[in-house]
Amino acid sequence: MPLPPFSDSDLAAIRAAVEEAERSTSGEIVPYVVAASDGYLEAAWKGAAFGAFLAALGAWGIYRWGGFWGGQLFLWMVVPPAAGGAVGFLAVHSLAPLRRALAGHEVMAHRVEQRAAAAFLEQEVWKTRRRTGILLFLSLFERRVKVLGDSGIHQQVEEGEWDEVVRQVVHGIRAGNPGAALVAAIGECGSLLARHGLTRQAGDVDELSDELRQGKP
Repeated sequence: MPLPPFSDSDLAAIRAAVEEAERSTSGEIVPYVVAASDGYLEAAWKGAAFGAFLAALGAWGIYRWGGFWGGQLFLWMVVPPAAGGAVGFLAVHSLAPLRRALAGHEVMAHRVEQRAAAAFLEQEVWKTRRRTGILLFLSLFERRVKVLGDSGIHQQVEEGEWDEVVRQVVHGIRAGNPGAALVAAIGECGSLLARHGLTRQAGDVDELSDELRQGKP
């Protein structure tokens, strides 16, 4: 699942939004994006099994209502399920909506949470003096967003308060414009932190880089 490229203007706007948000807050915002949090191979195998079943059912229907097998019976038993399985596998691999449907919402939510937690550690979002790092994690295939705040943020901002930030980015992903949505969400992060009194302190420095980070599934 290749990651759709963000334009140079998107990347510049995202970096500028992080810089602007951090001018007035002690939070360190880390935007991070992956094409998908998992390959969901099990969804492709579900499609293969379903395709094989439909093809076998179709072959039986030809015989049942047409009274025709034709050729070798062994080939009728083997070829339709094999072909149907291959078509089903490729269809799930190629069609994102079908792959999402067969993967299931609960499985995707769990995989996104796991990948976000891994990114939090990989990107060292925890490595700030005041423990004020914030990971803004986007997983494009699943159309899901996860916000993870370090302990200094979590003490001040309850998890449900990030819902508007999440909503903005999810809407942008669905609309095919994640760059602009991410810029708006970063601004909302800054406003939310300011409302909770997490203002920039004397001696605060930019401890985490401001660019959009792009990871592998």
